[in-house]
Amino acid sequence: MPPAFGSEARSRQLPSAPPRPVNRDGHRSGPVGAVAAPIPFRTAAALAAVGGWLTNLAFPDRGWWPLAYVGIAFLLVALRGARPGRAAGTGLVWGLGFFLPHVSWAVQATGSVLPWIALSLFQAAYVAGFGLLWAHAQQAPWVRRHPVVQAATAAVVWVAVEQLRGSWPFGGFPWGYLAFSQTDAPALRLAPYGGEILVSAFVVLVAALLTTTLQQVLRGRRVSASLTAAGAVAVALGPGLLPSHVEQELGRLRVGAVQGDVPTQGAHWAEQARQITANHTRGTERLVAASGQDPLDLVLWPESAADIDPRVDASQAALVDAAAAAADAPLLLGTQRFPDGQDVRFNEMVVWQAGQGARSAYAKQHPVPFGEYVPYRDFFRQLTPLVDRITTDMAAGTAPAITAIPIERLGRDVPVVTGICFEVAYADIIREGVLLGGELIVIPTNNASFGRSQESTQQLAMSRFRAAEHARATVQISTVGVSALIRPDGTVVKRTGLFTAEELVASLPLRTTLTPAARSGPALETGTYVLAAAAVTAGVLRRKRQPGRPSSTSCAWPGPRA
Repeated sequence: MPPAFGSEARSRQLPSAPPRPVNRDGHRSGPVGAVAAPIPFRTAAALAAVGGWLTNLAFPDRGWWPLAYVGIAFLLVALRGARPGRAAGTGLVWGLGFFLPHVSWAVQATGSVLPWIALSLFQAAYVAGFGLLWAHAQQAPWVRRHPVVQAATAAVVWVAVEQLRGSWPFGGFPWGYLAFSQTDAPALRLAPYGGEILVSAFVVLVAALLTTTLQQVLRGRRVSASLTAAGAVAVALGPGLLPSHVEQELGRLRVGAVQGDVPTQGAHWAEQARQITANHTRGTERLVAASGQDPLDLVLWPESAADIDPRVDASQAALVDAAAAAADAPLLLGTQRFPDGQDVRFNEMVVWQAGQGARSAYAKQHPVPFGEYVPYRDFFRQLTPLVDRITTDMAAGTAPAITAIPIERLGRDVPVVTGICFEVAYADIIREGVLLGGELIVIPTNNASFGRSQESTQQLAMSRFRAAEHARATVQISTVGVSALIRPDGTVVKRTGLFTAEELVASLPLRTTLTPAARSGPALETGTYVLAAAAVTAGVLRRKRQPGRPSSTSCAWPGPRA
């Protein structure tokens, strides 16, 4: 087995060290207890910054997924032998290199660089936390002695921090999970077995092999480097051999999705809202005409397609009812509900049937903090007046993300998972709907505020991941794009462009089988936290027992040959 994480790193032999054993290449390995001097901080920071930038290129719009492995490998090298404080600083640099370009759409959405910088800094702080925790964890004796355990522990600590970032504070921000960079990679086949936790961990494991390869190249050990590189490629491609599940189990649903586009910005809100609904009504008429003799079972409109609630506005109701009548099928549409006597609003998806009106509704459970509501408004108002751009806070719904839609051709209600917009990033919301019987996943969204940035395609990657994770056909439908029809294995059947009026139609399979990822629930996340805490605790205790002793971590840049 080739050594991993720089286990060949060596430096001066301590006086009491035993003779150095000869390794496979005929060279003597570093002595037990060898001191691995850290590389200069400027070099480590440069490696980290480049690594973060490369990892961002693995995500849409670029989608160069192998760079996720390379970018994490750069971070692991940059953290070689660093003490906790410096490791945290290195992690922060990597985080900024990644998040600044990754969430640059925040400037477009808010019209200011301040929220972009604040969001990037806050998210980068979690990567700093990974550096700090990894600096401790790699000191645990059972981690130091086994190269494979080192790689696995790095993956566990990374995923634990990633999951914490996606759940705290204010419900977290899962944007930028490593797993979401792998929707075009063989690693996506792992999603049904362990979801985002397994796929993110897999990326770090492959990165560990690349780290070892780089170290062996720099030490001139070509045979070991070639073998390790071949192993890394084999491991990265291996999941592609796993089976995919795309067949229907309870019939198929002929689904039409309407992307109506939005009018030019600048008009009065109410005028724009009515125009957007009219756009989607005309789009539905085009969809029906294009469908010809093939009847539709369900028509999907996006989030905010009818922001003026047709349940209380007669002219809006007439437009929506006309669309449902033209399609001769139930219509699932997005609207806003303003409860009487309450200074809040609910973001809802409503099932509408011609002549009957609204049948049922799902209210978004996870409004976006600082995007759809402002927590601690009085406090944050002292920092920036931008918080008052959100005049009415969005309240959270309490019902699960599943909606029963009557399908006449099938003679039954079809349960559909309806995660609204950013809710696609939250595994628990989609999983709950699937566990409650969801046979299809629908992600209605409104990306108009993000312009022509990569936000919409990043969201599409998440929708593709959820499709593969739960082996469910998935539809992402947006007011302006990108909208797509997705098979249960995560592959895209059809998609639209940005800021276009387009319609999509396809016959999608309905499935009920639960994947291992769905069945495991929060068990994987809990196990990750427990293992990460055990490794970090063991490392901290070892440091306390041996204060002042230099690190001899095997995640090290190789020193000069003896």
